[in-house]
Amino acid sequence: MKTIRLFPLELCRLLQSRFTWLMIGLSVLSPVIGLILYKPAAASTMLSMYLANPAIAGGIAGSVLFGTLTVFELDRAVRSRVDVLIDSTVSPLCMALVRLLVMMVGALITLGLTMLVWLPISKWLIGAVFGIVDYVLAYLILMGLAMPLGILAAAAAYQFTRRVDLSLVLFAAFAVLSLTVWADNWQLCWLNPCVWALSDDFSNFRIFRSVGYMRLTWLVALSGVWTISWLCVRQYGKGLLGSLIWSVRRAYRPAVALILLAFSGIAYAAQPMVDNSNPDETAMLFYEVPYAEEVVCTGRTAEVFPDVNSGTLSGYAAYQFQNSSGQEQRVAFGINPGYTIFNVQANGLDVPFSVSDYQEYNEAMLEVTIPADKHVELTMEYGGFPQESANMSTMQGSTEISEEYLCLENATLSPRLMNVLPDENMYPTTFEITLPSFMTVIPFGNSNAQVVAEHEDGTKTWRYEGNSTGGIVYAGNYIREDVVVDGFTIEFYYGRKHQAVMEAAGAVEAIKSVVDYCVEHYGYLSFGADNKLKLIQSRVSGGGYAAGGASLLDEVDFTAENLSNADKGAGTGEVMIHELVHQWWGLGNMFDVSDSSSLWSAEGLTVYTTYRIVKELYGEDYAQEYYVDQWQKAVDDYYLDFYVRNPDYLDALPVDKQLEITDNLTYVRQYCEMPLKILKAEALVGGEEAMDQILNGLFNRELDPMYPYLTYQEFLNACGLTEEDLNLA
Repeated sequence: MKTIRLFPLELCRLLQSRFTWLMIGLSVLSPVIGLILYKPAAASTMLSMYLANPAIAGGIAGSVLFGTLTVFELDRAVRSRVDVLIDSTVSPLCMALVRLLVMMVGALITLGLTMLVWLPISKWLIGAVFGIVDYVLAYLILMGLAMPLGILAAAAAYQFTRRVDLSLVLFAAFAVLSLTVWADNWQLCWLNPCVWALSDDFSNFRIFRSVGYMRLTWLVALSGVWTISWLCVRQYGKGLLGSLIWSVRRAYRPAVALILLAFSGIAYAAQPMVDNSNPDETAMLFYEVPYAEEVVCTGRTAEVFPDVNSGTLSGYAAYQFQNSSGQEQRVAFGINPGYTIFNVQANGLDVPFSVSDYQEYNEAMLEVTIPADKHVELTMEYGGFPQESANMSTMQGSTEISEEYLCLENATLSPRLMNVLPDENMYPTTFEITLPSFMTVIPFGNSNAQVVAEHEDGTKTWRYEGNSTGGIVYAGNYIREDVVVDGFTIEFYYGRKHQAVMEAAGAVEAIKSVVDYCVEHYGYLSFGADNKLKLIQSRVSGGGYAAGGASLLDEVDFTAENLSNADKGAGTGEVMIHELVHQWWGLGNMFDVSDSSSLWSAEGLTVYTTYRIVKELYGEDYAQEYYVDQWQKAVDDYYLDFYVRNPDYLDALPVDKQLEITDNLTYVRQYCEMPLKILKAEALVGGEEAMDQILNGLFNRELDPMYPYLTYQEFLNACGLTEEDLNLA
C-alpha cells in the first residue's frame, strides 16, 4: 500500500525536474541520429532507412539517456544529504522499487511522445509504402524495449556500488560491449539489435519476433540482476554485504532473482529463431551420405499448412520407394532444424527414426529405417517454427510466414530426400498448400499452381507439380501483370503495397523495352521455359537468383529510393530498365564478385545496355546528356579525387574510413568508368552493330562449369583489344 501511495508523488516529482525533461526531449529528438549518422540497417528499403534506423538510434540514445537519468535520480537523496531522513520514514527497498517503476513510466511517456512526433515525419519520408503496423511495432520493439533495459542496468549498477561515477562507468562499459564485442551476436547485442533490413512491400513479423525475443530475454535477465542489486540496497547503516544478509531473510526475494536468471538462461539457450549449423561453410558432410543400395524413389507428395498468424507450419509428406535389396534400408532426409518429426510410418506401421544433433546449411538429418518390402510408402508428419541458419543470424527475416508473404525453400517446405536415387521419371512430386484466399501461390520454376479447393474458414488449397528432391514456393499478397513481347510472356509478380511505386515507374513498359531489346540483341534467357518466364519480387534478401522458368527480383531493386538513383538512370522507369537488364547481365551471365573493388562487374554491361535502350527510346541527345555526360563528369571527378592521386594517405586512414572511401570510389568505377570503357570499345570495334555481335557471342558462349563467370579478359579478347586500348586518359 505504501508503494501505491508513494508512486504518484514520486512521479510528479520526477516530471517537475528540468533535467528529466531535458532527457525526455533529447530522447524524442534522438531518432534523427538514424537519419544522419548511425545507419545499421544497410538495405535501401524505405522502411530500413526511415523507420528501422531512426527507431534503433532512438532506442540506443534513449536507453543511454534514461540510464544516466536513473543513476542521478537514485543518487538525488544522497547528493541532497537527506537520505538518512528518507530511510527513517520509508523502507529503502520500498523506495528503490517505487523509483524503478517511476523511471519505467517516464520511459513509457517518452516513447509515446516520440511516436507522436515522428509519425507524420516517418509517413512523409517513407511515402506510399508506409504502414501503421510496421511503424508501431518498430518503435515499440526497437526503441520502446531498449529504455527499460538501460534503466534496469543503470539502477543495478548504482544499487551495487552506490557511487555515481562508478555506476556510469559500469553502465557505459555494458553499453559499449553491445555496440562492439557483441555487435555480431544477435542474442547479446541488447542495445543495438541486428536488423539489417525491413521490407517495404511485405510483412516484417519474423524480424520483429527475433528482436522482441532477444529484448525480452535481456529484460528477464536484467530484472534478475536488478533484484539481486535491490537486495543490496543499504539499510540500517549496513554496507553491501550486511544489507544483503538482512534482505535475504525473506526467502522469496532471492528465489525471485534466481528464477528470473534461470528463466533468462533457458530462454537464451532454447531460442527458436536460428539453428546450430556448422559455422564452417565449406563442410559437406550431408553430401557424403552413401546412397541407399537398390532403393529408388518413384514419387512423393506433400500437404503443407502454414499458420500465417503464428509463423509456424505443419505438414504431411508421403514417399513411394521401390526396395529391391530384400533388406531394411536407412533413408536420409534433410529437415529444417526447427521442425519436429512424428508419426513416421511405412506401409501403415510405425518405423524407427532419428534426427541428428549435427546441422549443416540450415538442415538437420532425419534417418528412417524402411522395411525390406519391395514397395514401401513412407509417411510422416512434421511441423514447428522454421529456424534460419546461424551463419546468417545477423540477417534474419527471410523465412517469413505471414498473411503478406511466405517463402518456403527445400527442407523448410518438406523433408528433402538425401540418399535415394530416382527412377527414370526422376522425382515426380505433388504439392498442396493451404493459405488465406487473398494470397497467391507461386512455385519457383516451370510449375503453375491451381486452386483445387476453397474452404469455409476463408482459405484455399493450391496444388502444383514438381520434379526434384526439394522445391521452392513463394506466396503473398501479390499483383500479377502479364507482359507479352514477341510471343514471349513475362508473368510479373510484385507486392500489392508497391503498386503505386510500380505504376509510377512504368514497370510494364520497362519490361517490354528490356525484353524487346535484349532478346533481339542477345537472345532469350537460358532460364526461360516454353517462351514464359516468371519475374517474382521477393522480400528484401540481399540478391536474386534464377532457375528454369523463373527469376527472382529483390524488392530493394524497386524501392522509391533506388528508383531515383541517377547513376542507374535519369528517371524511375530507366532505373527499372537497369534492374531488369540484370536478368541478362548478372543472372543470365554471372560475374565473379570475389573482388568487390574490381572495375569489371555486372554493372558495367548493365549500365551500358540501359544507355542503349534509352537511346532507342528517347534519342541520342537525351542519352548523351543523361548518361554519357554524367559518366564523364563522375570519372573526371574521380581522377581529381585526393585519395586517388595520393593512395598513401588513404592507407593511413582508419579501416572503416578506408572502406567507406573505397566503396564510393569503386561505385564510380563500376557505374561510370566501365560503361565509358565499353563505349570506347564500341567505337574501336566498328560501332554499335559490331559491339552487339560481340556481346551476343559472349552471352551465348559455352560455359565452363568449373568457372561459369564472364571475365574482363574474355570481353577484351572478344573485342580484340587490350586493357591499355581502353584507357580513358
